This record gives sequence, C-alpha cells and structure tokens, in this order.
Amino acid sequence: MGTTIKTKKEFDAVKFQREVRAKISKEIMDMTPDQIIEYFNRKNFKEKILPST
Repeated sequence: MGTTIKTKKEFDAVKFQREVRAKISKEIMDMTPDQIIEYFNRKNFKEKILPST
C-alpha cells in the first residue's frame, strides 16, 4: 500500500489552457471594450486549436 505509479502525461490540459489564454490576451490587449466584444462575436471558435507538444 502507498505505492504510486506515475505515468508521463501526453496532454497537459492546464498548460494548454494557459497557452490559449495568453494568446487571446495578447490579441485583445490594446482593444477597447467594444472591439473586444466584436472580436469574440466574429471569432470562429470552431477553428482547430492544437496544443503545443
């Protein structure tokens, strides 16, 4: 008891979420609130966002 087997993660969801958030933050950083709303209304969220490996 107490033995733990660690496996290597193939996908780190937290890292991926942080990368996407940083990318979006960088894109909208200099926009006005109205521009940000328009950005998200026009953004195609169906596009594939792939995690970096």
